[in-house]
Amino acid sequence: MGDDLKKEKGIKKGFAKVFGSESSPTKKVPKLCGTNYPLSILFIVVNEFCERFSYYGMKAVLTLYFLNYLHWDENLSTTVYHAFSGLCYFTPIIGALIADVWLGKFNTIFWLSILYVIGHVVKSVGAIPTIGSTELHVALSMVGLIAIAFGTGGIKPCVSAFGGDQFEEHHVKERAKFFSIFYLSINAGSLISTLVTPVLRGGVQCFGTDCYALAFGVPAALMFLALIVFVSGSGMYKKCPPEGNVLSQVFKCIGFALSNRWRYRGKQHPKREHWLDWATEKYPKKIITEVKMVTRVLFLYIPLPMFWALFDQQGSRWTLQATRMDTKLGGFVAQPDQIQVMNPLMILILIPVFDLGIYPLLKCCKINFKPIPKMAVGMIVAALAFVVATVVEIQINKTIPPVAKDKECYVQVMNFADTELTLNIKNQEFVVGSLKESDFEDPSYQKIELDGNDLHINIGLPSGSCEAHLNERSNYTLLIYNLNGALTCEQFTDSKTKPSNGRAAVRFINMLNTSVQVVAGEQNETLSGNITASSYMEQKRGIPEVKAIIDGEEYKFDIGLLNFGAAYTVILTERNPTTKTIEFKKTEDVEANSFHVAWQIPQYILLSAGEVMFSVTGLEFSYSQAPPSMKSVLQAGWLLTVAFGNVIVLIVAQAGSLEQWAEFILFAALLIAVSIIFSIMGYFYVTVNPDDLKEEDESAGELEKKPLPVNFYEMNIEEKKTKI
Repeated sequence: MGDDLKKEKGIKKGFAKVFGSESSPTKKVPKLCGTNYPLSILFIVVNEFCERFSYYGMKAVLTLYFLNYLHWDENLSTTVYHAFSGLCYFTPIIGALIADVWLGKFNTIFWLSILYVIGHVVKSVGAIPTIGSTELHVALSMVGLIAIAFGTGGIKPCVSAFGGDQFEEHHVKERAKFFSIFYLSINAGSLISTLVTPVLRGGVQCFGTDCYALAFGVPAALMFLALIVFVSGSGMYKKCPPEGNVLSQVFKCIGFALSNRWRYRGKQHPKREHWLDWATEKYPKKIITEVKMVTRVLFLYIPLPMFWALFDQQGSRWTLQATRMDTKLGGFVAQPDQIQVMNPLMILILIPVFDLGIYPLLKCCKINFKPIPKMAVGMIVAALAFVVATVVEIQINKTIPPVAKDKECYVQVMNFADTELTLNIKNQEFVVGSLKESDFEDPSYQKIELDGNDLHINIGLPSGSCEAHLNERSNYTLLIYNLNGALTCEQFTDSKTKPSNGRAAVRFINMLNTSVQVVAGEQNETLSGNITASSYMEQKRGIPEVKAIIDGEEYKFDIGLLNFGAAYTVILTERNPTTKTIEFKKTEDVEANSFHVAWQIPQYILLSAGEVMFSVTGLEFSYSQAPPSMKSVLQAGWLLTVAFGNVIVLIVAQAGSLEQWAEFILFAALLIAVSIIFSIMGYFYVTVNPDDLKEEDESAGELEKKPLPVNFYEMNIEEKKTKI
């Protein structure tokens, strides 16, 4: 045992030599000129800004990376996103244990920041298309995300506390001001990164597609800068030694109380006011009182994960919702993942609005808005945000293409006959205008009812018929044209979904009777001389540069605007060798996103207002209700509520049985129910002031000062008298 202690001391001395002493809390640190602020806090604040930039920047584009780069579906993308978010809030417990028991705060931040940087680099490398197979990309992405989760989660409970350690005990106002600046740096990093990284992703093309490698690489560089800045201030820091595992002490006290109570079940024993009083045989009264206070607050935490289950969907479900909306803001086209910037922006606006306006106004009206009711109202406001999101989702659904169900399909007809046609499909008559007219209307999809075995269907034409092969749950285009004086048709399978990421898609049908290479932006495809169609080519919103190459000659043509979320078909009908132009007809197969992303602003305002009332108040309440030695325990408990909230979302997402609007309503209803439960629990909670805790009186009798032996209640009366 002695050798082990010597080894442990030797290890700590080794770390102290390399990274500075962790046992010098009284060390004088340089101050900012003319103030009581330690110069070292500048390094800590800049470090936090860079770290939060790297974390939120990477996370902003993560869902679209899963969806568009790894080609996962929306439910799997949401599941992995929230699994990662949950892990980021489980790992702070590990970081706190390492700091409190072994390395101290400085060394914990240093080593886990290195792991953090490695995770970012691996994640960025995994987004380079040329390095290998999809399986390798997935493996590198998962390894990178796990390393990032342990890095960001591990340092989370250490950085702010390490900053607080730099102040003298009597500089209370300066320390409070530091925490405000620290919180501002968090939101500033989040705000800027959420604006910048989506531009790096969608505004820069690399390897012929969105540049996810750059969007992940810049956060990696910022995290490396955060590490350099933090280490640069090493000589100025006041480094407190590890304080011991308070969390372990709490669990041991609770465990002993429960086991001791179980030991005396069925036996005669004096009654005890509280179940934790069964730990008095081993633990001092002060410790037991503090654990009682902590467990009462932790009990209040039980309903809280439901709030975070809604809050963290900004980066998953709400971002996916934005991909199906019109994101043109005046002359600026926003990326769908940029809309998340609304949350940190609204937080910076709403905190002073609440602190300087709403709360004082309520106080003037003699309304005592206590912390627990404030948190409950915050939950309800967040639930209202999801009600608004539901309305937005229903409006968006009106612009999506029809989705065929069992025993039905959808067919649109492109009529290149000289006149209007009346078609008969499965005893249903359709009148279809000619696309040769200058003012033609886009053909619309018609629902066709199918019998189970009806795959080959004769379509009645004015002069004969043609055969189509229709499968249920599919969308088709029938192109009707003249061939040798008679009408015939060609059949094409259409996309059933909107283009991802708010982009547009276009395909080309060749009617030129010669082979054509079509080039649209960075994509190209060769179409044979028969009537053939290209695959859908995804393009950014805008007017792409399009050209056709025929027999080595280049023909340019302008197909006009390709709008958000729309899918188009461009039919090449004639070419003019003299002017080197192509005549074409353009139809809109899938309607463009017409519901504007500005309609998401109310839900972001409501959710941010809910966060101010719930999160800021909850942290303040937890801090006020925790005894000084147990504040870290309640901080760990608070972070765990965020982790469990993400677990709730990934469970619902993995079930995947509800339509999106119905899922939003479910979450809103659950949060309102939870707010009612929380209010009832809060009604019976008695607020305490930890500062009123007193040490046991030094003049107390031996019985009160010294804990009784574990087997005290098994002694007979004479033995007890002797012992006392």
